[in-house]
Amino acid sequence: MASISLTDTHTHINYLYGTPELDHQMQRCLANGVQQLLLPNVDSGSISQVLDTAAAYPDNCYPMMGLHPCDVKTDYLTQLATIEKTIANHSVYGIGEIGIDLHWDKTTLPLQQEAFRIQTGWAKALGLPVSIHCRNAFDELFQLLDEVQDGRLTGVLHCFTGNKEQAQRTIALGLHLGIGGVVTYKNAGLDTVVAALGLEHLVLETDSPYLAPVPYRGKKNESSYLLYIAQKVADLHGVPLEAVAAATTANAKRVFGI
Repeated sequence: MASISLTDTHTHINYLYGTPELDHQMQRCLANGVQQLLLPNVDSGSISQVLDTAAAYPDNCYPMMGLHPCDVKTDYLTQLATIEKTIANHSVYGIGEIGIDLHWDKTTLPLQQEAFRIQTGWAKALGLPVSIHCRNAFDELFQLLDEVQDGRLTGVLHCFTGNKEQAQRTIALGLHLGIGGVVTYKNAGLDTVVAALGLEHLVLETDSPYLAPVPYRGKKNESSYLLYIAQKVADLHGVPLEAVAAATTANAKRVFGI
């Protein structure tokens, strides 16, 4: 697969830091043409893991810093202060993952909204893209994006699983769509959405170790499986795999500055 260059714009491969499996998965990535990996942070406890993984593979792994909405609790301002200090002292390629998640706990919505405002403020001030998580919260997220988008906010709506209207609204807000393993699932409906979108709006991701694509659905995901996602997008668009790899990697490099 040396002839293609794929970019996984959202992977938690850093969870494997300190284990032999990390190097095994990185080798499988390179064998499948996955040459660039963006590593989102989730809370203050995962900062060192993200940075250490990126330091171990400086030619392939690129760190992001943010507070995941599921980790926004009453101490969120303390967590954000730690993350902001890290951003000031290290080179990062995005603010993420941030966003709104109403699947597990709706009571923290006001805190999630404020954390989102703060972190998108960082992104705009620093000229960094965002990696946005959205689960059961499209309406709430779009309301926030309408509020904070002043022409300076760029980035990716990660793990996009919405409909055509939500896709078009995301694009109109100046964001790219992160397409992952769900596009390979029967009856998910994402395939028809992706087929109708220009490649210029898409980046690829795995969200490893979650949401493995077919033929590994139900098993632990890994970034090397990005190849299956890219092939599915190529099939949907009726173009060669190389065309999808070139377009989505160019988009990713432009968005994240890598």
